Amino acid sequence: MTEREYMSLGLQYKDQKKIFQEIETDTPYLEYPLFQNTGIVKHGFSTRLGGVSEGCYSSLNLSFTRGDKEESVRENFRRIGEAMGIKCENMVFTQQTHTANVRVVTEADRGMGITRERSYTDVDGLVTNVPGLCLVTFFADCVPLYFVDPVKKAVGLSHSGWRGTVSKIGKVTVELMREQYGSNPSDILAAVGPSICQECYEVSEDVVEQFKLHYKEEFWEELFYRKENGRYQLNLWRANELVFLEAGIKQEHIAVTNLCTHCNSEILYSHRTAGDKRGNLCAFLALRETTE
Repeated sequence: MTEREYMSLGLQYKDQKKIFQEIETDTPYLEYPLFQNTGIVKHGFSTRLGGVSEGCYSSLNLSFTRGDKEESVRENFRRIGEAMGIKCENMVFTQQTHTANVRVVTEADRGMGITRERSYTDVDGLVTNVPGLCLVTFFADCVPLYFVDPVKKAVGLSHSGWRGTVSKIGKVTVELMREQYGSNPSDILAAVGPSICQECYEVSEDVVEQFKLHYKEEFWEELFYRKENGRYQLNLWRANELVFLEAGIKQEHIAVTNLCTHCNSEILYSHRTAGDKRGNLCAFLALRETTE
């Protein structure tokens, strides 16, 4: 399918489906009409644009651990937070290590990762029902997974690289929302966020073998294909959509990205493009406070 440019940030989309809305402020970001239309959340996905970082981090790097100046990263968080109407002191960060561990976030976690040290490690997903707390996850090709339950007023946000996708962290997140908040999966709205597309994501046979163990054979043709060099192209977008469906989320409640980080590495950070000399993107998701 021919890639087309629409809206005005210069992003190249895989098709003309209106999955995202580009929010054009001094620090632009992407949001999902699927979630915005609920009226109960603030959310977004950052770009490289509108920050103060320089060099390989330019300009809206949102990682404190990649070698960028701390003061630049703090200013970047302030800017993106201001654009979305979210205060930095209300953010709660993951501590991602490609696990399927999902943490229940409470008032006691407010500010962890940005205004104070995290009390946890090895956390790749977060859920909460506390209005005003903003869940934050980090990306540069891996897959952001968003979850909004407009009935029980609960949200979840997870990081799903190939390991998380094999472990089905999306399903783990849904099950934790059901256990903690009484969420019915059929009520949950879910999205696969900007990440690397199948055409750009080459993997080795041992990775594909993991997918063969955890995904039904009827889906293999949709998930990967073998090339002449013995390596494979892997479809993390479709795999995570299948995880959503397996978890009980309705097809009509799912939005799947048509935006690849690697195809858009001038505007979105991509590990496959830049290696370790890069910044990080972030996904943000918070329940609105009733006073707003």
